[in-house]
Amino acid sequence: MTTTNFMKADYSLSGLIEQIDMGSIGLPDIQRPFVWKNTKVRNLFDSMYRGFPIGYLLFWETGGAMQNRSQKQIGAEDKQLIPDLLIVDGQQRLTAIYAVVTGTPVYRNNYDAEQIEIAFNPLQERFEVADAAIRRDRSYITNISEIWGKDSDVFQVVENYLASLGEAREVGIEEKKQVQNAVSRLSNLLYYPFTALQLSANLDEEEVSEVFVRINSEGKKLNQADFILTLMSVFWDEGRKELEQFCKDARSPSTKGASPYNQFIAPDPDQLLRVNIGLGFRRARLKTVYSILRGKDLQSESFDEARRQEQFEVLQNAQSRTLNLTYWHDFHKALIRAGYRSNKMISSQNSLIFAYILYLLGRTEFGVDDQTLRQVTAQWFFMASLTGRYTSSPESAMEFDLRRFRHLETAEDFIATLRQVCNDTLTSDYWTITLPNELATSAARSPSMFAYYAALNLLGAKVLYSKHTVAELMDPLVQGTKSSMERHHLFPKAYLSRLGVTENRMTNQIANFTVLEWGDNTAISDRDPEEYVPEYEAQFFSKELERMYYWHALPEGWYAMDYETFLRRRRELMAQVIKDAYAELAAESTPGQAPEREVPVETLVAEGESAGTEFKSTLRMNLHTGEKDSRMEQAVLKTIAAFLNMAGGKLVVGVADDGNPVGIEADGFASEDKYNLHFVNLVKERLGPQHMMYIHPRFEDYDGTRVFVVECQKARQPVYLKDGNTEHFFIRSGAATTELTASQMNEFIKQRF
Repeated sequence: MTTTNFMKADYSLSGLIEQIDMGSIGLPDIQRPFVWKNTKVRNLFDSMYRGFPIGYLLFWETGGAMQNRSQKQIGAEDKQLIPDLLIVDGQQRLTAIYAVVTGTPVYRNNYDAEQIEIAFNPLQERFEVADAAIRRDRSYITNISEIWGKDSDVFQVVENYLASLGEAREVGIEEKKQVQNAVSRLSNLLYYPFTALQLSANLDEEEVSEVFVRINSEGKKLNQADFILTLMSVFWDEGRKELEQFCKDARSPSTKGASPYNQFIAPDPDQLLRVNIGLGFRRARLKTVYSILRGKDLQSESFDEARRQEQFEVLQNAQSRTLNLTYWHDFHKALIRAGYRSNKMISSQNSLIFAYILYLLGRTEFGVDDQTLRQVTAQWFFMASLTGRYTSSPESAMEFDLRRFRHLETAEDFIATLRQVCNDTLTSDYWTITLPNELATSAARSPSMFAYYAALNLLGAKVLYSKHTVAELMDPLVQGTKSSMERHHLFPKAYLSRLGVTENRMTNQIANFTVLEWGDNTAISDRDPEEYVPEYEAQFFSKELERMYYWHALPEGWYAMDYETFLRRRRELMAQVIKDAYAELAAESTPGQAPEREVPVETLVAEGESAGTEFKSTLRMNLHTGEKDSRMEQAVLKTIAAFLNMAGGKLVVGVADDGNPVGIEADGFASEDKYNLHFVNLVKERLGPQHMMYIHPRFEDYDGTRVFVVECQKARQPVYLKDGNTEHFFIRSGAATTELTASQMNEFIKQRF
């Protein structure tokens, strides 16, 4: 006779509830959070009510083996006893039943507690998930949990239900009997029979884990990440909890200090587990890693406890780096460096996850310096996102890529490999043939569309017919009730309809969209491009329009073009803009390299004030009073501090807001040397001498006068403006300088530096 490691046991629902309440039945850490939808809970109760079987339960008799282990338990409340029986299979069903019968909240995948409310119509014997409409419908008992409440009286429940229904309509005698019978039948679900198979206490945790995996590899599918998380629960309980807590904390901003919250991703445990695996084992096929973590020799097929312990130490070391907040947030700066601003621009989280693996490899194993590492990580992420590298068969693609890094030894090899893959992928044919074809789509979340927006950010492009940059209006920290920037049909749909173009695949082509401020989008509405474009062009200088049309890939005379010709030509130009931005991103910088070419004052004035350009009439003289005024100096220093804290900028002193020349003579300095010395002393005293390295002043001629131009680079540390014993923190918000509150400043610094 075959020896078995389990026995059969019978329970009633009330018996199970009682043992769960006492804590003698618990949920082991090898299980997942409650993942059923409430509609599935509704269907479960409907099956029980109709007397249908709902499957068996699988328990594990713990004996004394688990007395020193902490246990998760059903529901969101803590229990007093250490369990004698642990649920290995059937946890979702039993959790659903327990939660509804007792009214106990459960934990969802987002780590929030939720109360499941199932409604019941006794006249129709119908179950529904309670919602606003159901709660207003008097024919429903809106939450069946009240039937089994500790102080509940089923007769009182019936009486209350009938009284409420009677206020809405007359209730007949037969209906009253039907209600009584239905509610009584529902109440008697406490006697519903369950069959459980109980695994022997002689089985160890790995054997129970193996049973769990084998059961769940049939029917209800678990992925390989679930299997590895199962092993973590058995052999490294703290590690799984640490992983889950990190993911929970990443879902909302913290008011208690540093947290993993960011604007790009709220990761799930299996995603960060993939980072652990890629970093620790240079592998992406989780099935192979599952065997390795069990201590399996892939050649001999044998298992060894020492080998298992050794592999878990590798996993632990990798996770300590994966969850390092400094690394985590510095990696997100690489995404910003790539032109991406928020999760709304991320079409593939797989690309983000793999880029994080590469970032951690570069930082913790190859010792790549911070600036270079951000640059090459940004380059890779841009390439992978644009091409959808990990969209199809992502695990195979990641495995193939990780194989490249298994035998590298130096930082130079690591960087060269990254750049070589990018160059091999983004060939000349890709830019001129493949990408224009990929842009021929109306998909709302196209990788090529997001790459185009990222390119606009990289190039410092302004929104079409606006002084604001695209990056400013995409800033996730600046959000109102309306989006500050909207996608706009260059050829409005109503206009195209009048031309006979009505199919969405044509009207909603990516090439027919650009970005506008929402007010302009509303004003343009459905007007003919030949009507609205000249009105907007009249507001800008020709050089401004020339640059703007380059950024927005608009061919000359585009608004008078045949629509299909326009689409084809614009796709080619969009591909060129993306290529140009990528080339700038991928350009290798050399220490001591000459600064970029100075922008002439005439060009700055022609383009007008913006987030990166501001004009001041004087440095210290109040033109209204004719006296020296420290408020003038304060205004100049505020602007410079804001430029340094953002992406840099250019201040022109000696030019009025409207672009008319005033000249530095108005400030009354004896010479330009005296002027410059006064300025340098102001900066050193009020901003700090350490920031002078980012500030480059010069004098220039403009329209018959001399003006003072201050070019500011992006600072590497926060810059504060001293005012007596107080320090102020400024940023640019559009063409204005804004002071941040303490909380805003902390959040900005965390994201920016």
